[in-house]
Amino acid sequence: MTLPLLEYKPTTQNQRVSSFGTADLNEDTPYVFRLEAATTPIEQEALIRAAYRQVFNEQEMLQFNRHVALETQLKNRSIDVRDFIRGLAKSERFYQLVVEPNNNYRLVEICLKRLLGRAPYNSEEEIAWSIQIATKGWHQFVDALIDSEEYTRTFGDMVVPYQRKRLSDRPFSFTPRYGADYRDKLPQPKPYVPTPRFELDFDRPFDLARFLAGINWGRVSGVLLLLVLVCTITLLASSLTGAIG
Repeated sequence: MTLPLLEYKPTTQNQRVSSFGTADLNEDTPYVFRLEAATTPIEQEALIRAAYRQVFNEQEMLQFNRHVALETQLKNRSIDVRDFIRGLAKSERFYQLVVEPNNNYRLVEICLKRLLGRAPYNSEEEIAWSIQIATKGWHQFVDALIDSEEYTRTFGDMVVPYQRKRLSDRPFSFTPRYGADYRDKLPQPKPYVPTPRFELDFDRPFDLARFLAGINWGRVSGVLLLLVLVCTITLLASSLTGAIG
């Protein structure tokens, strides 16, 4: 039995402000990408790129992560922007890059920022939505966000989601795709250890043992083999030339 979304009370007043989607005077107003305004191929590509930037984030905008089938359907108007965003969020690449490395609480934070354009109001909202992920699964959680009244009221069917408010900190597009707990589990690179090199010291007498110990005998053997090979080829060439003459 799936649980309904728990009731939570926002601790901010932004949900009551009608101009929540408008930037402050000291901020750059975000450019709104609308499907009905994308009438040329260049404008369509710009809208698609904005959708990838919003869903996959700046660090994940790679050619490998593109979905040509979804892009073609959007250009042909077979689907709208809402369904295009839905398809990207449900894609296998998004699941591998974002869903698998994170716990449910961080997934709620990331998806509210990328799909609804805002940060979670409080921990109660994160808990409520994390229960939805645990009981309904990932795909139904995405549907619940994209089909929500807030998404419909803010973006509708034709607008690419965007960051609706930036009070401080960095933009949402620079949020790492995994948290510190997953990062700490990754294999750590080995520290760089420079290869010891033989250096001549003219202030002390020549030490033959130290000199021989500092020689790279692998390289010396390679050079000697190369010299022997060159000499052999030269002698064979001279012999063949003398026999022909």
